[in-house]
Amino acid sequence: MAIRVVIVGAGFAGINCAKRLGNRKGIDVTVVDRRNHHLFQPLLYQVAMAGLSPADIAVPIRTLLGKYRNVRVVQAEVDGLEYDESGQGGTVVAGASRFPFDALLLGAGAQHAYFGHEEWEPFAPGLKNLEQATEIRRRVLSAFERAEVTSDPDERRAALSFVVVGGGPTGVELAGALGEMSRFTLSRDFRSIDPKLTRVILIEAGPRILPSFSVELSSRATADLEKLGVQVWTDRAVTQVSAEGVEVAGERIRASTVLWAAGVQASSTGALVGGQRDRAGRVLVKSDLSIEGHPNVFVAGDQAAFREEERDRWLPGVATVALQQGIFVADTILADQRNRPRVAFRYWDKGQMATIGRRRAVLSSGKLELSGVMAWFAWLLVHIYYLTGFKNRLFVLMQWAYSYLTFARGARLIVQKEWRSYRSDRPAVPSS
Repeated sequence: MAIRVVIVGAGFAGINCAKRLGNRKGIDVTVVDRRNHHLFQPLLYQVAMAGLSPADIAVPIRTLLGKYRNVRVVQAEVDGLEYDESGQGGTVVAGASRFPFDALLLGAGAQHAYFGHEEWEPFAPGLKNLEQATEIRRRVLSAFERAEVTSDPDERRAALSFVVVGGGPTGVELAGALGEMSRFTLSRDFRSIDPKLTRVILIEAGPRILPSFSVELSSRATADLEKLGVQVWTDRAVTQVSAEGVEVAGERIRASTVLWAAGVQASSTGALVGGQRDRAGRVLVKSDLSIEGHPNVFVAGDQAAFREEERDRWLPGVATVALQQGIFVADTILADQRNRPRVAFRYWDKGQMATIGRRRAVLSSGKLELSGVMAWFAWLLVHIYYLTGFKNRLFVLMQWAYSYLTFARGARLIVQKEWRSYRSDRPAVPSS
């Protein structure tokens, strides 16, 4: 009898696990995801800033897994999990559908978090999926359009003010792209306003931006942002967000567009498997990525809280971790099938990087640290390499080459007319 493997979530962990198990004898795989596409999240900010179109960084799941005859793809939203009495298997429940499993991988990713202030979401969208990216693009481009037609100087100033909350890689990349777009891309497109006068503020509650990088690279990133006209505010926490702007340390900043990049929380599906979870909702996993009491239930990627004992650290929620963990879980399932002993997961840390507009980036890998043009080219090559599918790589490379030479952004389309919640764990809400 074939081993039934159910994978919840087609992110980096789920897709790579399914590929590893593809066309293996004695294994049947079912991939369940609420969306029909796999998303290359590291380039999501490029869609939000009109540098790329959604189809450039997303591929249908069925296209990726179509050649594996033992892999079935189902678009559904998981809402329940039932364990067998033996604890060795169970059933995933998705509406009226039920998917029995002998081994389960949960890799449904994460959502942005507001530290208990969920009411801020309509005014400050996060960036975790395509719907959020196109919503941010709509808000940013619409702000320039409003500034072009208004005769009120205060309204124009608010429309041309952008606040990015959170100084991690996502916040830095968003702020840098905003600064570059206003100074170069849009500088000749308007007649009543000067986009170069756009005010972009990056707010970080900690002492410096990019805290996971060295102090030197953090300082270089700050300088690069300031060259693009971005104001970097550190040691300041946002205390209020509304349709009028934000409040920081008692100071009110009027801005029509606020973007949230300050925190993440694991998908709520993590609660279904049981076991302990950390403050961010991540499931605490053992050294083989299984959960306590259920050796055939694995959690990987942004939903897993994995501690590296040797380095005394918790692994970050980045794509390379999810990718390696997905492959590891597949190898563990294959080892169980062959009655071989399990081994502990070991993460190969390839470093980290963040881009700050055109020709600017920071890179850290072991003792190697780069910034400027060399780091930017390395960032470009790495992201092109990991993009799924040759078609996507070719299109993205051509688009970036065009943008590099002309400063143009070819995806400046305004879509969607009103705000709604695009988080998987919250219902839609109307505009206020």
